[in-house]
Amino acid sequence: MTEHENLVNEEPMMEPVPASQPVDESQATETVAEAPAAKPVKERPQPQVPGEFDWDAVDKRHEKYSSSERSKLEQMYDKTLSSIGDHEVIDGLVVGKNAREVIVNIGFKSDGVIPVSEFRYNPGLKVGDRVEVYVENQEGSSGQLELSHKKARILRSWDRVNDAFEKEEIITGYVKCRTKGGLIVDVFGIEAFLPGSQIDVKPIRDYDIYVDKTMEFKVVKINQEYKNVVVSHKALIEDELEQQKAEIISKLEKGQVLEGTVKNITTYGVFIDLGGVDGLIHITDLSWGRINHPEEIVELDQKIKVVILDFDDSKKRIALGLKQLTPHPWDALDENLKVGDKVKGKVVVIADYGAFIEIAPGVEGLIHVSEMSWSQHLRTAQDFLKVGQEVEAVILTLDREDRKMSLGMKQLIPDPWSNIKERYPVNSKHTATVRNFTTFGIFVEMEEGVDGLIHISDLSWSKKIKHPAEFTKVGETIEVLVLDVDEENRRLSLGHKQLEENPWDVFESIFTVGSVHQGTIIGTSDKGMIVSLPYGVEGFAPNRHLKKEDGSQAKNDETMDFKVIEFSKENKKIILSHSRIHEDAAFVARTAEADEKSSEQKNTKRAVKIINENLERTTLGDLDVLAGLKEDLEKEEKSKKK
Repeated sequence: MTEHENLVNEEPMMEPVPASQPVDESQATETVAEAPAAKPVKERPQPQVPGEFDWDAVDKRHEKYSSSERSKLEQMYDKTLSSIGDHEVIDGLVVGKNAREVIVNIGFKSDGVIPVSEFRYNPGLKVGDRVEVYVENQEGSSGQLELSHKKARILRSWDRVNDAFEKEEIITGYVKCRTKGGLIVDVFGIEAFLPGSQIDVKPIRDYDIYVDKTMEFKVVKINQEYKNVVVSHKALIEDELEQQKAEIISKLEKGQVLEGTVKNITTYGVFIDLGGVDGLIHITDLSWGRINHPEEIVELDQKIKVVILDFDDSKKRIALGLKQLTPHPWDALDENLKVGDKVKGKVVVIADYGAFIEIAPGVEGLIHVSEMSWSQHLRTAQDFLKVGQEVEAVILTLDREDRKMSLGMKQLIPDPWSNIKERYPVNSKHTATVRNFTTFGIFVEMEEGVDGLIHISDLSWSKKIKHPAEFTKVGETIEVLVLDVDEENRRLSLGHKQLEENPWDVFESIFTVGSVHQGTIIGTSDKGMIVSLPYGVEGFAPNRHLKKEDGSQAKNDETMDFKVIEFSKENKKIILSHSRIHEDAAFVARTAEADEKSSEQKNTKRAVKIINENLERTTLGDLDVLAGLKEDLEKEEKSKKK
């Protein structure tokens, strides 16, 4: 027997105390103190064989489980444990939570710890909630179960997003950051896009206020190819507002006064939220007075009372009014105001035909452009007034029922036509300003309100003017002579050429019919050409009188001789011909030749007659005399030819 066995056999054997029985510490101390010295054992029992140790007796107060009882307990214990493997996604139960960690029970021998940052999208997480987790490692370096909620969400996210889209479920997401046109939202671990138009039913001006917030959404669009997800928060609000909207629409009546919130402001009006139903206040229904932009009256998110003016059959388009809640300014207009009274006001609108003057908020009168000046030539209101200008005017018409008023400005100054004949007598000379042209003459302004007309025929004595623009320009000054004054019709007939003597009295003695003058062709027409003659006068040569001696036709800018074939002082007309010059020369040559032949024949006949008369008396001695006579006759004929 070994030494170790001897020591064991020599130790006194003590009865074991069951673990389930409590032990009194005082008694234990007293027992130890009073216990006598151990007596040697006379009989040594045989040591128990390890294989024969009854393990079932441990902690059982020496009571044994039956086989059925033991089987039942093993089954209950097995149910408390799960068979899991690494890299699986399973559901777990939140059993604890603090500021940094979330403890999750997945039915394993130990619980897993997950950072609370992975649940940032769900700030309402509490003990007892079930969450999905990803088993990183059943037993990490610290011997603890390692779990991840973030990875589990990513692995299951796409299936969950598609399922939420198909079932139109409401999901929760965390707004991560702002991007162009909207926000980026974390949904099940996937980055989804929230367009700015889908954030709320009203326009959002500051997207940053939604960052780092958790909101509810609906999946409205999925791109399976690019794994893109679009969500909407507005859809949830619209669903909630549908019931309110239906209830409000059913109660709408014309003339009803409601309270609303300014939702949007445009250049043409203001959109009002009536609690799920939108209405429009047109800019003309915001104020009785003129305004340039609705922002002058209201501002965003302002609560105002409005009146329902009209709506369509479906009540989707609702016309609202704001100014209708206050009395009309025309009703408060001074009852003593009458036609002929002077009023002051501000120009609020200018058109080509006139200007609207606001004499009181909401009370306007029109000054027609014809009432702004005594001038008769065409002008626009912009020539006289500007928006915002303070003016004084006279009331011309006043209709309180139709709320219309017409005003006049020119009535505040004297009528320049009242003594027109005294200031502009006939044959008086004046300087005028060219205002505009017509095909028949020039309108000039003598002074403000006094216009006159210079007929095109009264511009020049000598030149033929096709259009007044050839003679002068708009804005230039011109000397005129008053030819006639029509005070009743407010017309002045003026002349310009009358300032000089009529040169046609002189032209009559210079351009006599048959006289030849050098001229230059300066213009053409269908019937002929215009020729510039000396002294600034112009003549006209018909086409048939423009043929040259060589048979060619005269051209523009050519200088040549012209013969006057017609002169009319009354019509100031000179008709010219170039062809007549060489035609008349040829005629003179033919006439001279014919005259020469006729004279020679007459002389020959006369000589023959003389010879015949004297033939009978002629003798041989007279033949010499006859020969000499013949020679004299021939010399006489030659001298005539020369």
